[in-house]
This record gives sequence, C-alpha cells and structure tokens, in this order.
Amino acid sequence: MPQPDLVIFDCDGVLVDSEIIAARVEAELLTLAGYEISAEEYAETYAGLTFKDIMMRVEAKSAIPFQASMIDRAEELVDHKLRSDVRAIDGVREAVAAVTAPRCVCSNSRLERIEFMLEKVALLPFFAGRIFSALEIPSKKTKPAPDVFLIAAEQLNANPANTFVIEDSVHGVTGARAAGMRVIGFTGAAHSYPGHADVLTEAGAETVIRRWAELKSVIAALSEWSDA
Repeated sequence: MPQPDLVIFDCDGVLVDSEIIAARVEAELLTLAGYEISAEEYAETYAGLTFKDIMMRVEAKSAIPFQASMIDRAEELVDHKLRSDVRAIDGVREAVAAVTAPRCVCSNSRLERIEFMLEKVALLPFFAGRIFSALEIPSKKTKPAPDVFLIAAEQLNANPANTFVIEDSVHGVTGARAAGMRVIGFTGAAHSYPGHADVLTEAGAETVIRRWAELKSVIAALSEWSDA
C-alpha cells in the first residue's frame, strides 16, 4: 500500500481545542479597543492567523488604530487561559498513534506555546523534535504563506507532493496547497461552524473529516489515488 512521505498536523484546532479559547480572549480585546466582534465571528473569519496579522487586517478594514502593546497583552492572556483550559480533541491520541508515516507539527503559534499545550495533553512525545513554528523559521512568514510547510518537508526529506496536511482553517489549507501538498480538512474542534467543511473544500482540501476515527482510512484511500 502506498505510504505518505510525511503527515503534517496543524496544532490549534486540530490537535488541541485551543482556537475557541484564543478567539474569546482576542475578540474581547478587539471589542474593548473599539472593534466589536464576537468570539464565533472572530474564529470563523480569522482562525489560523496570528493576532498581529489579525490586528493589521482589522485596522485596514475599520480604520481603528490599535496599540502594538495589545499583541503582548493577547499573548499573555491567551497563554494563561490555555495553560489552565486547553484540552486535546476527542480521539486525537489514537489517530496520531495510528499514523505510521513520519509526522510533524506546523503551526503559526510560538514554539513554546505549542510545546506546553502538547505536553499538557500528553501529545508531545509523538512530535518531539519535529515541531515547526512559522514564527521561528528564517523567513518568519506565517500561514497562509507556504514557508513553514516547505521547511518541514525539506528537513524531514519529504516530497511535498506526497505529503498530507491536516488543517482546520482556510489560511492553513491555502498555505499547504501553495506548498504543493495534499490537504485533509478537519472540523471537529469547538470553533467549527455551519459551512466550515464547504469553506475548507473550496480553499483546496481534498476531503474533510469531523472525527479523528476517520483519519487512518482517509489517508489510506487518498494514498491509493494520485494524479501522478
């Protein structure tokens, strides 16, 4: 049976149910600064982006000037909530353990945050030494740029065309597709919304799963099928 060279997992909203936690904190900060937005709308629109990128997009759209100090404040508040509240997504440990191909994490979060979240939910041993933060690669270009995916493939000797990426956001799907990789969308986290699967498919995901129990069979099925 064909085997992927590499399986890449996003972290937030894929391995850990952290997107909704961050969305609540960051939406409240934006609202207090004059841009009213709910956590649900925030997650649907901006999931997968860094808070700095989100602030820049909101500033351009609203013409509301934000203080740069909000970025550090958001990091501090989100870290605090994640350390106490973050949980693994149901079924993820079994799904990750069942992946026999090389695996890694590619995320827009800081390496320190990724590691403390994965350690808290007992997933760190699956990925130790194979965690790539877009904030800490040479270009520092975050998703939707493809850079972090391409760095991971290069360092792990994987052909991008034979690499699968599991992503929950349009920005992540867009970056993975720009890297020439195949994408499986994931909608099993708390921030998921009606139409989420359709949006991921439109962005380039080949298929979308809602439950981790589906991953092994989906990778096997897609590995059998290729344009090559």
